[in-house]
Amino acid sequence: MCHVCPSWLSFILYNPLRKKFTDRDKILSDSQIGKDSTVLEVGAGNGFLTEAIAEIAGKIVIAELQEGMVRKLRKRVKRFSDKIEIITSDISSVNLQTGFADVCLLYYCFHEISDQPAAAHNIAKAVKRNGILSIYEPTVEVGKKAMAHTVKMFSDAGFIKEVENNGLFTRFVRMRKQEGAPGMKE
Repeated sequence: MCHVCPSWLSFILYNPLRKKFTDRDKILSDSQIGKDSTVLEVGAGNGFLTEAIAEIAGKIVIAELQEGMVRKLRKRVKRFSDKIEIITSDISSVNLQTGFADVCLLYYCFHEISDQPAAAHNIAKAVKRNGILSIYEPTVEVGKKAMAHTVKMFSDAGFIKEVENNGLFTRFVRMRKQEGAPGMKE
């Protein structure tokens, strides 16, 4: 398992080259994020996707572990502060409201979470019935077996796989929370 990218290296997460080669609109479309969506973004870092999400989503709740990243993130998304809530906490241990999120976006971060089963449980609790979970992981750090393990964790938490794509640089899975899933508010 990898270590979390330190905030002093955040310039590698948000740079013109990455912006050019990452189709943020496609990520939002594949994640089915729309104007009325409430999005849980885990591991937002310094806001590479957050500002794109904020352009279209109704609300974003961010769980970011590192204070340094949160400081940079707040500056980047200041103009969207009316629709963004930032929680400085580990997704594994944070107490999130049940069933508030239409979409949970995990972009290049789940492999860095130390207590993945607890994180999967908290995410499943936060995503509402028929809600979307989008998982993007780097192929360099997350092999097919590791991605299958992640999918299994979320399947066990009440999600069903809808779409899977193993690209050259990125592995992507979109899942949907099922009726009667564990931890779901009825």
